[in-house]
Amino acid sequence: MADNLIQKKGESMWYVRLAVPADVQKAIGCKVRIQSLKTGLRKEAMDARLPYLTQWKAEFAAARAEAQIRKENWRPVLAGWSNEHDATTAANFMSVAKRAPNTTVLTPEELATNKQQIVELKEEMYETANQLEAFGVPGAVDILKKSHATVFPSEIERVQHFAGVMRELMTLVATSYYGLSPTEVAEAKAIALDPTIHKPKSPITPARLKTYREFRESRGGAAKHVDQQVGKMERLSEFLKKEGLPLNFDTVDEWLKSLDRAPATLGQYLMAGTAFWKWAMKYDAAWREEYKDKVNPFVGHELPQGGGSETAGKDREIYTCADTAKLHQAALNNGDKPLADLIALGWYTGARIEELCRLNKANVITVDGIRCFDFPKSKSKASKRVVPIHPSLSLTIDRLSKDSTDTFLIPTSSHDHYGKRSHAISKAFGRLRTAAGFSKLHVFHSFRHTVVTELIRADVPDALAKELVGHETGSVTHDVYSKGASAAQKLVAISKLPSLKTELPIDDKTID
Repeated sequence: MADNLIQKKGESMWYVRLAVPADVQKAIGCKVRIQSLKTGLRKEAMDARLPYLTQWKAEFAAARAEAQIRKENWRPVLAGWSNEHDATTAANFMSVAKRAPNTTVLTPEELATNKQQIVELKEEMYETANQLEAFGVPGAVDILKKSHATVFPSEIERVQHFAGVMRELMTLVATSYYGLSPTEVAEAKAIALDPTIHKPKSPITPARLKTYREFRESRGGAAKHVDQQVGKMERLSEFLKKEGLPLNFDTVDEWLKSLDRAPATLGQYLMAGTAFWKWAMKYDAAWREEYKDKVNPFVGHELPQGGGSETAGKDREIYTCADTAKLHQAALNNGDKPLADLIALGWYTGARIEELCRLNKANVITVDGIRCFDFPKSKSKASKRVVPIHPSLSLTIDRLSKDSTDTFLIPTSSHDHYGKRSHAISKAFGRLRTAAGFSKLHVFHSFRHTVVTELIRADVPDALAKELVGHETGSVTHDVYSKGASAAQKLVAISKLPSLKTELPIDDKTID
């Protein structure tokens, strides 16, 4: 029966038959699936059987996955039961203490009342035990028969007794429902006795994150962006494991508070969490089953305004001419000529640090007799631009072109694994800035703010200033129809940036 087709005795009709694997027979509810194909032609039956086989095998896989989910979740579920039971038991003890603060020994009248309460409670518990056995949890009634005492000398002992009975029943239910091994049964007894010994494991497992990373990469996600999003989820997972917490809105809120980041950064963490959640709910069957009745815990958070970080809610500072001269001299004093040249380039162009580090000799071009930087597209369409070389920077560019050993104007010691040339020199600039006494609001990108500010103060038209630094104007006329200013117009504008060597000599040294 390799093709799963059979004919019953005395019938010409074909049936499709498939044995149910032993591990899912209980979930499926039978040992064999069989269905009439309503045809006596074998050729038709061969085609008609396929949808049934596909559906049944999918049901087997789903049942197996659900069983695996149950098996993986037995510890937190049992710990939850035990926690609820501890709360009920504590409430009962408090009730006893309020009624008899000085003694727990019952009077004859209380003893008679207690006997009636015991009868009622026994009936209720036996009903529960019978229901458990009807649902496939054998042994519940036996536990009650062996452990029940009819009279207790004190209410405290009565409460303690039934608390112990309930712990046994919890262990029994977990053992039967989850199919626990002897070793797991021993662990279950310990969890039922003390739920705090179970520390929840993060559902954001390394295997899930690996699959998530592969999915994002297969959809063309940039390596750096994928790494950042996966990294944020790894940090959340470590937090959940360390604190022994489940994944829900409250624990995400606790995690955000522990990060001490600016609101914008916290927003990025929430976006990363939402991206992971949406992927898991769509592509991870086990996750989808576990969280099918849960809402996204990464939405609805109120982020702090202007707090959570030293620089939160604050604008970047600009560099003055004196600031730049100070940084340039500090780089020279450290023997870091490439960093000093990078600072000069930043001052005279306002270009992004990676744009400057990627400039090579081929990017130095002549347009209408004017030497210019030809910046290729980087961040946006507007980032592709031609910018005249400031007159005070001309000798520096000559030297850098002549000394280049790899065609790049700015030599860098290393690249990061995303291929960014600015990685190491950016770190060096950060250390130089801090040592020179500047705040974290002064970053290399501040030179862009500085250049835009200087151009505006020099009455350079807004559209031309944006063209020089690679910003879109927001105007269809300029961004779509216009070919931009001429090289001569741009040179006049860029030349309005103050010259460092004329504005502020540095220990009788000048910037090339």
